[in-house]
Amino acid sequence: MKRMLKAVALALLVLFATSAAFAAPSAKTAPVTLLLLGNKPTNGRIEAALAEINKLLGPRIGAELKVQYIEWADWQNQYQLALASGDSNIDLVITATDWLFAREIARKGGFYPLTPDLIKANAPKTWAEVSPAHWDLCTENGKIWFIPEDQYSQYTNHGVYWRLDWGKQGGVSTVKNFADLEKYFDAVKKNHPEAFPWDVSGKESSFGQILYGYLQSSIPAQTILGCSTGNHGIFWYNTKDPYTVVSPFMDGKELLDAVQTFDRWAKKGFWREDVLNYQGQTREEMYDGLSGADQHHTQTYVTQTRPQMDKRQPGSELQFYYFGMENKNVNKDLMTHGAMAVNAASKNVPLALKVYELLRNDKQIYMLFNYGIEGVDYVMKSGNVLDRPAGWDVTKQSLDSNFWGGRMDAFEPLNAQHWADKNKLYAELNAFAKEYPLEKFAFNNTKVAAEMAAIGDVCSTYMPAFAYGKTGDPVKAVNDFRAALKKAGYDKVKAEIQAQLTAFKTATKK
Repeated sequence: MKRMLKAVALALLVLFATSAAFAAPSAKTAPVTLLLLGNKPTNGRIEAALAEINKLLGPRIGAELKVQYIEWADWQNQYQLALASGDSNIDLVITATDWLFAREIARKGGFYPLTPDLIKANAPKTWAEVSPAHWDLCTENGKIWFIPEDQYSQYTNHGVYWRLDWGKQGGVSTVKNFADLEKYFDAVKKNHPEAFPWDVSGKESSFGQILYGYLQSSIPAQTILGCSTGNHGIFWYNTKDPYTVVSPFMDGKELLDAVQTFDRWAKKGFWREDVLNYQGQTREEMYDGLSGADQHHTQTYVTQTRPQMDKRQPGSELQFYYFGMENKNVNKDLMTHGAMAVNAASKNVPLALKVYELLRNDKQIYMLFNYGIEGVDYVMKSGNVLDRPAGWDVTKQSLDSNFWGGRMDAFEPLNAQHWADKNKLYAELNAFAKEYPLEKFAFNNTKVAAEMAAIGDVCSTYMPAFAYGKTGDPVKAVNDFRAALKKAGYDKVKAEIQAQLTAFKTATKK
């Protein structure tokens, strides 16, 4: 009898221990931290979503997802520093080959080298849905360095948002080039003294989209990705000959045309006198009727700015002049415009991949991470249409998980908050937008790293003044800029890019 009681007691003890372990998976979970881009939210919504996600991740794979933000102030440098620091607390990393330095970081040892077997073992659905050609885009020296966001449709070509109602007041009903844009700004300046035509923050000047946009709209050329000097891409290719290096920053009259245009705009008062030091929120100013324009890309227009302006400035009919509209010089997004990598210093590589697999391929977790909690952050209507609860305000209640490395068309609902005619804009762009011809070209800057850094310093000195009309004499400024580029080693860098591009062309055509 005593033996039987002992056996029963032992069985109950084992059962209790097993149940306790299952009921409290957090005791055995390991943290997996995802590095994101964006200002850290303060409204508690991302934390609420993560709490629900971790209720699922803990029991299933023993993981606890955390997020860490690289904020927009000095994001280019802070992002690269975070991956060069050897911080083992970072595991998954949002990256991209065209704007987040993915290939450069991989060569510097910032990413963990992945293998097919490692991905198959920990992210089998992801492995199966990415085509061999797309895996090849992510491969260098026999290793896979990141996972492409290749199952999601978007356009991220930049341009300027402008108000049709304010334009019509000044006789401007279309903006299809920079001359039209100037007429629109003139109209806003005349008729709306309460607003700046474009209340732009000069702290955005390091990105330089307005300057790049002017050049893109003037000549048949595009930036060669992966050849940036600091935060600036001054080495381009001609769209009719992608294997020859050109640079409108060094050659031709278009740079001077641009600088003279922005000098004129500054003198007309299209933006603040202290634009280079101004740190205001241009988009919020536009929403409040205090800025006649904002600058960003197609995806932001159809998902955010047009819908918000329709609500906050009824009748504004916000329009989008995208750079390259007049000469049809627009590229489609790369398959690696969004991607996911694993930090080289991560101590949880297999687990990190398992977390990514679920973020990308489990619909319940996908919806939580991208849209939040149903009934609080969003509501679903008939026809698989996602809407927001009554009173929901994107500027105050946005989730801001910024998951730009694994979105899936298969899980994306129709969105009642998006612009109703977005597909018309996509169709317009699809009619002529080109594929980037050098997606697999991977420039190695080892021989010219010092010169590229020096060129980057020159660009950082001159570009903000170029973009916002703060050069003094435009002719002298452009001549001085080009002389400084020469001194910094422009010719050596251009020759090295050309040599590698020629070799790439030869290898590609074999």
